[in-house]
Amino acid sequence: MDDGQGSESAGHRDRASYGRGCSPEAIARAERELGLTFPPSYRLLIEEFGTWDVTPTQFLGVYQTEAAGDVLLGSVTETLDARAEVDLPQELMVVLLDDVWLFAVLDTSQPDEDGEYPVFAWNPGVVDGGLMEKIADSFGQVALEECEQKLS
Repeated sequence: MDDGQGSESAGHRDRASYGRGCSPEAIARAERELGLTFPPSYRLLIEEFGTWDVTPTQFLGVYQTEAAGDVLLGSVTETLDARAEVDLPQELMVVLLDDVWLFAVLDTSQPDEDGEYPVFAWNPGVVDGGLMEKIADSFGQVALEECEQKLS
């Protein structure tokens, strides 16, 4: 079981940390629980890190802790909670919490030819279904840009 608490990035110990990775079985379970398929860039990063942060940005990933038991934390719980509490549409998946955007979501209804989904800032309650502003064409693009910006 991955406890979500992992090694710290050697070059940026004060600004970045990551977990221990996520098993293919946990990824498949997370996709089933959400009723969504993860895009390649997101899948690659959660396989490697599970979850990670580059202060103040928290990439949710998928992980478990001893305290939470069998519950899949990160994107799974944040997405399910947002669906229940603020009417997040079923096709959206929360992948990032940020001090600026609040929710960054993948829109799984808009796959590109590589199976990647665009990333949007989603603001619940502003209009029916929430207000969305496109951030990037893929999760990988957001992850790279956030890390470069926060760690430079």
